[in-house]
Amino acid sequence: MLEKQISQAFLEAYKNKESETVETLRMVKAALTNRKVDKMLSKDDDLPDEEVIAVLKTEAKKRQDSIESYRQGNREDLAAKEESELAIIKKFLPEQLSDEQLRGVVAEVISEIGNPGPSGFGKIMGAVMAKTKGAADGNAVSRIVKEELSK
Repeated sequence: MLEKQISQAFLEAYKNKESETVETLRMVKAALTNRKVDKMLSKDDDLPDEEVIAVLKTEAKKRQDSIESYRQGNREDLAAKEESELAIIKKFLPEQLSDEQLRGVVAEVISEIGNPGPSGFGKIMGAVMAKTKGAADGNAVSRIVKEELSK
C-alpha cells in the first residue's frame, strides 16, 4: 500500500515537473527495488509496509547524517538540498510519537514486565519497539528507557 503511494506520488511529481521530488522519490524507489532483490521478490511484488518503512527510515537517516556532515563542512547549500529531500521522505513515514507518549508506552511495558533494572534494558527496548511499530525513533526509546530504569 505504502509502496503504491510512493509510486503514485512519483508519477504526480513527474507530471508536474517537480524535479527535486522526482529525483528523491526515484532514489527511494531504487532503494525499495534493492530491498526486493535482497528478499528475492519479483519486481512486481509489493513489499510489506513494515519493510517500506524500514527502507524509508534508512534513507531518512542517510539524509540526516549528510546534513550534519555538510553543516560541519560549512556547505549550507548541500545541507539545504538534503533537508528538502528529508522533508519529502518524511511525508511517507508514520508520525513519530512524542516523548510524553513514549514515556507512557515505556511505563506500560515496565509495569507488564516488572522493573528488572539496568540488566533488563534489552528486553524492555524490544517490547517497546514492537509495541510502537515504527512510530518511535530507536534513539529516543533508548534514552527514555534508560531514564525510566534509573528511577
